[in-house]
Amino acid sequence: MLTLSVKSDVRALSKKLDALARKHLPFATAQAINATVEKVRDAERENMSKVLDNPTPFTLNSVAIKRATKSNPVALVYVKPIAVSYLLPYEVGGKNKLNSRALIKPVAQKVNQYGNLPRSAMARLKGKPNVFIGKVQTKAGVVDGVWQRTKKTRGKAAGLKLMMKFEDAHDVRQHLDYRGVGKRVVAAVFRRELDVAMAKAIAK
Repeated sequence: MLTLSVKSDVRALSKKLDALARKHLPFATAQAINATVEKVRDAERENMSKVLDNPTPFTLNSVAIKRATKSNPVALVYVKPIAVSYLLPYEVGGKNKLNSRALIKPVAQKVNQYGNLPRSAMARLKGKPNVFIGKVQTKAGVVDGVWQRTKKTRGKAAGLKLMMKFEDAHDVRQHLDYRGVGKRVVAAVFRRELDVAMAKAIAK
């Protein structure tokens, strides 16, 4: 969640208004705040698209807003709880770990346009009698993953086929600068949005 104050801008404008125009200030302030947080949300999503590797719509849409009202001129730009755990390392640093086990790397599986496995893939594989999850000693070392027991065919012995590999989490290198993006947008657009909202309110 990003918390920024625009009280100084509102106070500065209030001093320039007469009593009649000042009555419109609370409504105009809420309108300006909402217009601003929409731009912050859009900027955060655009930044994610640049920093992260082909993020899914689910990840981009995890940045949401809670709008201000005339009686409560406070708005929020936040990341939905379901995405906080895997996006937080890109803001504060830490391990890129999507679940309690490890990162899943598809080896012999079709992926979607974002390079991810369909949600049903793991369940489908686990349901097969010739598939198991575990660690196997290979020539390259111990590999933890999803394996398929292959049958003996003409000219080829029975064996194991790696379907998915569990990789250790790693330190993230990308940085979203979530707060920095928000601050820059607010500084650039809020006062302009307040002037526009105030002009519209007075015109009515």
